[in-house]
This record gives sequence, structure tokens and C-alpha cells, in this order.
Amino acid sequence: MEVYLIRHTTPQVEKGIIYGHMDVPLAKSFTQEKEEILKQFPFTFDAVYSSPSLRCTQLAAAILPNYIVQKELMELNFGDWEGLTWDAVAGAQCDAWMNDFVNIAPPNGECMLEMQKRIIKFWEHLLLQPYQRTAIVTHAGVIRVLLAHYRSIALKDSFAIKVDLGAVVKLMVSKSSPEAHRLYK
Repeated sequence: MEVYLIRHTTPQVEKGIIYGHMDVPLAKSFTQEKEEILKQFPFTFDAVYSSPSLRCTQLAAAILPNYIVQKELMELNFGDWEGLTWDAVAGAQCDAWMNDFVNIAPPNGECMLEMQKRIIKFWEHLLLQPYQRTAIVTHAGVIRVLLAHYRSIALKDSFAIKVDLGAVVKLMVSKSSPEAHRLYK
């Protein structure tokens, strides 16, 4: 199966704002960025899955109008920190999270391990489907978790995986081993 992991385009949000589950609008450059991404697909998909976040669903709809929303594809839940700046949450609680974000969650949020569990649950379901080619429109964190899983990279090191806005990564998934290829950005 070919699986295309697609990160959403540029959001319209101030630098430093924490937005994982928070819905934010897309930048005015969306149409141009969308067209650049669509050029990568001179074919159709059997299915397109999307995070419920507006920054993902708009792109998913452009790829395939009858896309499927999956809450498991949401970005990390930053809980009480959503909408705040990193400067505003600085302190002992933030330091503890930064030192062990795999196991420690922001207040009323989730840790990376919890995020990984929901993503892998979705992924295992996807691999049971009879698709030849599918796309997943989601967030950098979700893509990092999936790539870390297949590259046997520890979650604590997953931020070393660069995932630009609008990036497209192709996974060839077979019973033997998957291969990841960067297509765009």
C-alpha cells in the first residue's frame, strides 16, 4: 500500500502560540500551497483521512471531497496551554514537560506516549484496509510519531524528524518493511 503523509499548510497564527488541538485559520497563502501539494498527485486516492482540525480538512477536501475525519489524527493535546505562548507557560511545569514530554502531559493534555497509542491504533486499522493508495492529512507531530515508529526511533528523539508545513512523505507499506520517501519540501 502507498500511504502519503501530508502535513497541513501554513496556519494564520502568531509565532509562539501553542496550538495542538486548537483550531486556527489558514494563512492567505493556502490556495497557492494547496496547488503545490496537489501537483504531487497525478493520480487518485482510494481514501483520504484527515485530522478534524480545519487546517487539515480544507486540504483533505481539495484532495478528495469525501475524505474521512479521524480524531486519532489530531496533533498533541496541550490541554491548558492551548492558545497561550511558550513564554507564558515557562517555569517548572513547562521544564518538567520539556525534559520528559514522552511521559509527562501538559495540565489537562496528553503526553507523547498517549498520542502514539491513539495514532498506532488508527494505523493498525488502516493497514487492514484493501487500499492501494491512501493519503493522511495531519500534523507534524502525527507524522513524526508514524515515521519514528517505522524507523525505530525513540519518541524522545522524534523531534529530529523534520516535517515542514505542506510536506508530503510517501510510505510504501508491505508485509516486509516500509520505506519512506520525501516528495515535497
